[in-house]
Amino acid sequence: MVLFGKSPGKSTTAILQAFFSRFALGILAANANFRLHPVVNGAIVGLLISLPEAIAMKSYAGILGTGLVFGALTGLAVKIWIP
Repeated sequence: MVLFGKSPGKSTTAILQAFFSRFALGILAANANFRLHPVVNGAIVGLLISLPEAIAMKSYAGILGTGLVFGALTGLAVKIWIP
């Protein structure tokens, strides 16, 4: 999103922030346990991790949407790979 977006400030800092935010999303979404379905766990974690970045960048739909989708996909992967 950061690399291909139309944001004028594509600095190294913004790219590193986006990378580590999604990296943290993958780690935490796979390990969170809210006693819900793993896809819902991942979606909640993705939303919570993406919220500060969305507020800072003022790009709510794109950042929150990808956080929600990638979190849910991580939860789905956990459900498939861990019986």
